[in-house]
Amino acid sequence: MFGEWNDTLHNDIMLFKRKVIDHLIVQGIKYFILIGENVFNFHGAFEDDYYAEWFEEVEDGWIAGINFAEFVTKEWSKYNLDFYLNFGGSLDFQNWRTTKPELLFAAIHQTITKRLN
Repeated sequence: MFGEWNDTLHNDIMLFKRKVIDHLIVQGIKYFILIGENVFNFHGAFEDDYYAEWFEEVEDGWIAGINFAEFVTKEWSKYNLDFYLNFGGSLDFQNWRTTKPELLFAAIHQTITKRLN
């Protein structure tokens, strides 16, 4: 991802949604893993339109955030983004770099499936 997620000043989620995610959704992708260990600031806004839109467009998929700093996930919770994004707890995979992508996806999928059931 990027080092700063600034929804307040620059509406980063809108840019990310329109320039990247929308193109992936058109291709049929419905599972998203955001790796955020390099996000050192989150500046949230109380508008959650783009998160809600993204969430609705992957109705039988999911959006997971792994390895975000605790202060970032606390801010996400403050702005109620935990309604749209799955993160924290068993979704912190410190060894994601050495895990084959298929195995990482399977582990995340299993974790989120358990949470949803």
